Amino acid sequence: MENSVFIQIKGYLRQANEWFYQTPDRSLEQAYKAVLMIKAIEDEHFGGDKISINSNEYGNNLSSYFQSDLKKYLNIARFRLAEFKASRYFANLYEENFINKKNNGNDFSSRQSREATSIVIDKLKFIDEVLARYTSHKERESSYSLVPIPKANVVNVDEETLEQKGLTYQPISSSQSTIGDVETATNKTGVLPRSIMRTFKRLQRELDPQAEEEVIKNFRISKIKTVISVKFILFLIIVPLLTQQVSKAFVISPIVDHFRGEQKTEIFLNVDLEEEAFDELERFEKELKFKTLIGLAPEMSPKEVEERLKGKADKIKEEYQDRSANAVKNVLADALSLVAFAAVIFTSKKDIVALKSFIDEIVYGLSDSAKAFIIILFTDIFVGYHSPHGWEVILESISRHLGLPENRQFNFLFISTFPVILDTIFKYWIFRYLNRISPSAVATYRNMNE
Repeated sequence: MENSVFIQIKGYLRQANEWFYQTPDRSLEQAYKAVLMIKAIEDEHFGGDKISINSNEYGNNLSSYFQSDLKKYLNIARFRLAEFKASRYFANLYEENFINKKNNGNDFSSRQSREATSIVIDKLKFIDEVLARYTSHKERESSYSLVPIPKANVVNVDEETLEQKGLTYQPISSSQSTIGDVETATNKTGVLPRSIMRTFKRLQRELDPQAEEEVIKNFRISKIKTVISVKFILFLIIVPLLTQQVSKAFVISPIVDHFRGEQKTEIFLNVDLEEEAFDELERFEKELKFKTLIGLAPEMSPKEVEERLKGKADKIKEEYQDRSANAVKNVLADALSLVAFAAVIFTSKKDIVALKSFIDEIVYGLSDSAKAFIIILFTDIFVGYHSPHGWEVILESISRHLGLPENRQFNFLFISTFPVILDTIFKYWIFRYLNRISPSAVATYRNMNE
């Protein structure tokens, strides 16, 4: 029975592996089919030209019908292309090892790989040609690069490797990589007072004949940056949570239950769980004796009492075995969620730069009283007089979640050092940045804190 379960799990993992490696081809094929539908509408109803709502050949209702289909297929194509890029990135991490194991130097397999690469390139060229007709010049310029990327973040590209795969490397110029210089709040300090400089800049903007265009441009940049920042924050939260829950439910739990079922594992993962189980059994025995003495339960012989205690002990055993197994599952699932979080951070350098600029605008754009209120709130929660109790609860929750024994000495050492480090960081930030950028906010903070 156990071997059959293990075989089923291996089958599920094999199917999941095949589905993962087929995701890029499947996504590209769906995007290609969506673009083919757009091309079919163009050839059949618009003479091969772009689908336009201003066509004189059709009325408003029919034009709206074509526009609805166009929007649907464009969304499918763009979504599947994004899925193709993301899945192909993760698949390429294991591509060399996978191909070497599969091919073993087979020339026929190598020729098949080159033919498949050629087909992919042809499909991507066709998709780009069709989608380019429905992408405006401004959208192509402002598609993603919202803030300047430092030169240190530029990735070195191996041109020879790209040429072997049939691709060409086209470096992006500085004018293409940014829409405009996004000025963060930390760069707004100067020699003269900020109020005087703001007055001169405001007059200069009002007298500029292109002021309206500049305002609209900045608004569009800020809007796109806000959308990307919010999506990135949600992505940072959702991806690790989904990874933790899905991996624990469908991958880790069957494997842990299988191996723990084969071996006679210990009931208690640590001493704390053992003490809790003993306390629970002792409390049950006292409760049983108390009910007998006050007449709420019939008198029982020592043998009956022992049977009741044995039944309770069996229930406690099952409960704490499940808790111990759940702790092991939590450790493995949390490790995978950390890997997913690190992968998101590693593959989203542009999003991180946009998010930093977005946070700077929010934090430094608050009023002085709001800044002081938020600083006092955070400092009182994390480094205030009552913060040790909160940190103690957090540490106990983490130890229970991971199945670790509670170490009072470590808890006291952490509580006596970590809040001090946080308090030092808060004070350094106030002295180093906030005091230069917004001295009035620092004065308000001191008055409120006193």
